[in-house]
Amino acid sequence: MDPARSTELLARLADDLRRAGYTVDALERLWGGEAAEALHRGERVPARRVLDARRGEHGASAPLAALAELFVLGLPVPVPEVAEALATLGVDGAAELGLVRESDGRVSAALDLRPYAFVDERGAVEWWILSDLGELALGHALGEHHVLGVGGASTTLSGLMLPTPARRVLDLGTGCGIQAMHASRFADEVVATDISERALVLAGLNLRLNGVEGVELRLGSLFEPVAGERFDRIVSNPPFVITPRTEGVPEYDYRDGGMVGDALVEAVVRGAAEHLEPGGVAQLLANWEYRGDADGLERAAAWADGLEHWFVEREVQAVAEYAETWIRDGGTRQGTPEFDRLYDAWLDDFEARGVDHVGFGYVLLRRPDDGDASSANPTAGSAPLARVERRHGAIGSNPAGLGGHLAKSLAAHDLLAHLDDGALRALMLAVAADVTEERHHWPGAEQPTVILLRQGGGFGRAVDAGTALAAFAGAADGELPAGVISDAIAQLLEVDPAELWRELAPQLRELVVGGLLVPVVDERP
Repeated sequence: MDPARSTELLARLADDLRRAGYTVDALERLWGGEAAEALHRGERVPARRVLDARRGEHGASAPLAALAELFVLGLPVPVPEVAEALATLGVDGAAELGLVRESDGRVSAALDLRPYAFVDERGAVEWWILSDLGELALGHALGEHHVLGVGGASTTLSGLMLPTPARRVLDLGTGCGIQAMHASRFADEVVATDISERALVLAGLNLRLNGVEGVELRLGSLFEPVAGERFDRIVSNPPFVITPRTEGVPEYDYRDGGMVGDALVEAVVRGAAEHLEPGGVAQLLANWEYRGDADGLERAAAWADGLEHWFVEREVQAVAEYAETWIRDGGTRQGTPEFDRLYDAWLDDFEARGVDHVGFGYVLLRRPDDGDASSANPTAGSAPLARVERRHGAIGSNPAGLGGHLAKSLAAHDLLAHLDDGALRALMLAVAADVTEERHHWPGAEQPTVILLRQGGGFGRAVDAGTALAAFAGAADGELPAGVISDAIAQLLEVDPAELWRELAPQLRELVVGGLLVPVVDERP
């Protein structure tokens, strides 16, 4: 379709969606919380029953109900109801855009179109996202060239994005374009790539539908479309799913990278170095294999050779559970011969490489800046960023805001990198506002057996503080240098001040980078 014509039709569609009040909150109010929860589980019957009961009602909710039934539930809707909901675009215009099909007086969705809302450092935003129909609307397994909409992985990565300005950002494997759209909120220029032509078409529609500018779309695999170019930021939700390279096993564009095991993730991590500007940061989601006695997380971190890195493992699955998860994800139902056939193929593939578990997590990479003491001065107070940690289970109270936490952690690391332990003594620190203290006693005991400092946000860290560190946290209000507080605690505990400082200094560094302690700049004249 001619781009000008497409833009015109999408503008009409946006007007209709606004007029109908087609938003996340409005849909939940329309069918209620229980039906919304059922939809998250892939069940539409409760929501359909609500809409059936309301059919024939007139007023502001009628267009909303028609759009919800058509695009979210994936059910055919009478032509007059769709015509009323899309009064500006019209049913013919929607068909021209490829949104719907008309047959026997009813309109069916040809694409999934649903509202999407989020809050980031710049405020609250509502968009509409087009993608291919899911299995709920299709009634069968997904096609291999399916373009996924906004899922859990999408929101995880967008929440991890550093909310700091960048000149150029690369979205590697953009899919429906959601990460490129998020990146555009803080970047001057975004280049979004994908191996799927269909994905780029839908990404282009989403950009124009939501009025997002400054994004260039390019076709190609991995870093091929940006050969010789560098970026301040790279974000990627790559096709990291470990899939058997066996005939008859579907390979979905949105999740399967066409390589054996976790080689696709390794290629992205290793390839990031030559496409990052000095000081540039790459962020991605990833899987890594545990093979025999080898630590899968440590093995994955080794791929970042030459880059500063922060790997966070969020979950580990046994290979059987992993296989079940991704076979179901493609729409194949358990208890069928096809499911069993695919299950065997997955387990055979893992067995051939000696894989017994698969890890999932977040990866942050940074190209060393030649002028950064953390990389240029090995005698500085802390080593280059090289963090490898396991954060299984629930994390802090605001997982969607991890990007801001990561940005502060990087800034804290860089500050400490310029300070040896002597200079650290002069730094004033304050306990973060979300940190609480827990004390655990044996019954009848006067002294606690465990003292925990617990973080409410960020990664929700719980630090076993001990007496001295807990005392430091209790006194850290940003008014006194760290060395003065440490010496005062040493006097109270009747221990050698130098020995106590040697014990506290690395602990304080870790709490600062983790966000439990915050550096305070003395701005007094």
